[in-house]
Amino acid sequence: MEKSDFRVLIKHYFLRGKTISETKVKLDKYYSGSFPSYGMVQKWFAEFCCGRTSTETQPSPGRPNEVTTPEMINKIHDMVLENKKLKVREIAKMVGISNERVCNVLHQHLHMKKLCVRWVPRSLTIDQKRIRVNNSEQNLAYFNRNPREFLRRFVTMDETWIHYYTPDSREAFRECVEPGESAPKRPKTQKSAGKVIVSVFWDARGIIFINYLEKGRTITGIYYAALLDILVDEIKEKRPHLQKKKILYHDDNAPSHTSIIAQTKKHELGLELFSHPPYSLDLAHSDYYLFQTSKDGFVVSVFSRMKRSNVKLGRILKGCKNRAT
Repeated sequence: MEKSDFRVLIKHYFLRGKTISETKVKLDKYYSGSFPSYGMVQKWFAEFCCGRTSTETQPSPGRPNEVTTPEMINKIHDMVLENKKLKVREIAKMVGISNERVCNVLHQHLHMKKLCVRWVPRSLTIDQKRIRVNNSEQNLAYFNRNPREFLRRFVTMDETWIHYYTPDSREAFRECVEPGESAPKRPKTQKSAGKVIVSVFWDARGIIFINYLEKGRTITGIYYAALLDILVDEIKEKRPHLQKKKILYHDDNAPSHTSIIAQTKKHELGLELFSHPPYSLDLAHSDYYLFQTSKDGFVVSVFSRMKRSNVKLGRILKGCKNRAT
């Protein structure tokens, strides 16, 4: 039987003038195994003696809402809007309530949460954001005209540092362990101090040309212009379908790429340029689709390829120097 049914029986015996002991005996006799305790019968007799008539459970009002009032919620909301870096304990001290109540107001009533600041490479100005939007819309419109032809003609490049030795990540050393077995251990290793700058020119089909900068040299406008000459020769050899088409060329805004010498060389070679929005590292194709997955391959062939590429580059640079003088 349900609790509500036993309460009805207790009320029935109460109205017939039975005592608590007599009622308990009757319930034990007819409902053995599921009858209420003596204390429960005594409690309901006391309730009926005080004038109670209902046998249903009355709703509990719960803890009185003393501090979570509309006025307190609005006060805390104004404080947070004025200074979003306020801590919970600081708000609690200023309004004179507990930390738990402040958290309740913030999360349950105001539906607010505190997030950490996200670091970005640079805070763009309004003009830079507008340029970014315009460039992206122009490039997208160009792509939508003929996506297949766009990918056939699009060539990009970027530079990155390649260390002679780069340790494997923690993910590469993940192992299966038994329950209770400790995690595997290995000594921590560092990247080697020796490193070289790698310039990679590539398209949708793969890498076209890689150049390794000699130690002690820097990438200048003249150096970059010489790399463009090599790129054109490599495209004629490895991408014969582009010989009669105009190359869609993209690079970033590094000083060597935007120098007068480099820009002149691009126009001289007939490259159709795709502008790169200022300080837009997230739009650099090489960082997402090439460098993170290909650095091991670069390291394997760095010494064998460096000598071959720099011999050809040296001849081009010597010719540029002779023409300049």
